[in-house]
Amino acid sequence: MKCIACGAGTSLGTTDVTNLGSCLVIVRSVPCHKCIECDETIYTFDVAKCLETIVSSAKMAVNEITVVNYSSKVA
Repeated sequence: MKCIACGAGTSLGTTDVTNLGSCLVIVRSVPCHKCIECDETIYTFDVAKCLETIVSSAKMAVNEITVVNYSSKVA
């Protein structure tokens, strides 16, 4: 996969995602492609959809801070 920001190659990895809004949601170990040049993080469509679901569910729980592990929510 090529980086959408600079066009360089990417490598598979994981990252933590933080969403700030009405609450703080941290999703750990999210699978991604990381650019080897500019460190841009790229998610597949399936991962992006799962992240939307995880963040929406966390916000509905009305917690101020939520930390979840991506693999436990996708399994």
